[in-house]
Amino acid sequence: MATIGAFKKTNAEYVGEIVTLSVQAKNVKIVPETGADSKNAPSHRLFVGRAEIGAAWAKTSNEDRAYLSIKIDDPSFAAPIFANLFDDDTGETASLTWSRPNRRAD
Repeated sequence: MATIGAFKKTNAEYVGEIVTLSVQAKNVKIVPETGADSKNAPSHRLFVGRAEIGAAWAKTSNEDRAYLSIKIDDPSFAAPIFANLFDDDTGETASLTWSRPNRRAD
């Protein structure tokens, strides 16, 4: 797993940055979705300025730890980025982690 983002939690929102070799996004906001009308709808949306760059779903790990499962996409990407946002021990900050999906053997 690689940490690709660092966020500060303020109430129900997160503000921070995402940094990879090809992405350097500052002032990324993860905000709760207020108009969800389906049980499969995202619980949060990701924004850089006015541009929506992704969505997140509230999940619980096997260890009973709450986190956000995030999908980030942009027309410049070859494929979406899937990552997880976990609150750090203090609950005031959070880390965005990414790991390469397992390839299925054919």
